Amino acid sequence: MDGALHFPEGFVWGAATAAFQVEGEVAERGECIWDQFCRWPGKVFRGDTGDVADDHYHRYCEDVALMAGLGLKGYRFSISWPRVFPQGAGEVNDKGLDFYDRLVDELLKAGIEPYVTLYHWDLPSALQRLGGWAARESAYRFAEYAEVVASRLGDRVRKWITHNEPWVVAFAGNLNGVHAPGWEDMGLALQVAHHVLLSHGLATDALRGQGDNSTQVGITLNLAPAYPASDSPADAAAAARHDGYLNRWFLDPVFRGQYPEDMWNLYAYMVPRVAPGDMEIIARLVDFLGVNYYSRAVVKHAQGGFLDYATLHPAGEYTAMDWEVYPQGITDLLVRLATDYGSPVMYITENGCAYEDVLAADGQVHDAKRVDYLRAHFSAAHKALEQGVRLRGYFAWSLMDNFEWAYGYSRRFGITYVDYKTQRRILKDSARYYASVIAANAVETWSA
Repeated sequence: MDGALHFPEGFVWGAATAAFQVEGEVAERGECIWDQFCRWPGKVFRGDTGDVADDHYHRYCEDVALMAGLGLKGYRFSISWPRVFPQGAGEVNDKGLDFYDRLVDELLKAGIEPYVTLYHWDLPSALQRLGGWAARESAYRFAEYAEVVASRLGDRVRKWITHNEPWVVAFAGNLNGVHAPGWEDMGLALQVAHHVLLSHGLATDALRGQGDNSTQVGITLNLAPAYPASDSPADAAAAARHDGYLNRWFLDPVFRGQYPEDMWNLYAYMVPRVAPGDMEIIARLVDFLGVNYYSRAVVKHAQGGFLDYATLHPAGEYTAMDWEVYPQGITDLLVRLATDYGSPVMYITENGCAYEDVLAADGQVHDAKRVDYLRAHFSAAHKALEQGVRLRGYFAWSLMDNFEWAYGYSRRFGITYVDYKTQRRILKDSARYYASVIAANAVETWSA
């Protein structure tokens, strides 16, 4: 060992979860689109549901104690919209707000700062029946929901994230059909994306209206650098289209108040309906950008493919999700965001990996690949800090194994193993490693 990479004082080391993936206790909330999607034959592995998940609703005290034992400085969790508004609007479920009250208090008592995400994909079914995110009214219902939640929690919660991964909401859910609500229509997906972004801006105003000068509001985007497969102009143009589809379609409205012109022209007749004033609302100043990074994209021109490009599968290490392990991508991405979008304050709000974790004979989970993954990505994030990126924290995905959307319970992302039959939590080797990094606020490096 010849040294260590030290992180800035006050760097926030945390972990993240999402309501539908961990809470369970469906009897105490309204139905959401993922409850419906789980009942759609063939959409979710083995027909798994979020009915019980990790039972976090009842076991949150145990889970907060686990976080405190690891030394976490922050916990990023989401509010279940249908737990607060079972019908999406109208009557408030006070028992739902009471749960989040207790959770926030328990976190603060443990010295852990709550980072609250308002939407992590669980749209109330009642709103979906009225058109879901394709209906403009949903953006205004979301702002009302944000105001109600902030009026209850805003005296203690300082960090708010309006949306998690609008790209997934729009395109995985309404173009590819692999997420709820399961539709496959490009024009629909683009309209959904616009209304989600509009709701972000409206909710930003609502959150600030309920808070004080310490209130900070951001949005979390799933982003990935796009690398051309070759030096050819055609592949470079293909990578730019993928970047526009995945990254710039959401970054440009938030930071520049406009959709990227090249993509707008490319989408042609499918572009969304944009009302006067919408872009000004979407571009409300954010206090930070949440970045979810898992892998890169290597792109080549492919005539007749989606947007005339294809993504490749380079040789290398892959996770159980078949995602390439590419730590350099996190450095490249963060530096690019700082360069192109005015050097915003950023948090890595998700980064992690799924592997085939199993309980060993000693009753432990020895996930050496995840330890290597985390070490490499911490080091890559540090490289971005060295280049002046205003990175303020890192949240591991995930605190514990949970319901992994269309994969059900077949993929394990947690640093904590969950025995779903007993709900027993078992720290993996990666959790102990992460605790050592947090304690030192540094990543050890070794010479080759």
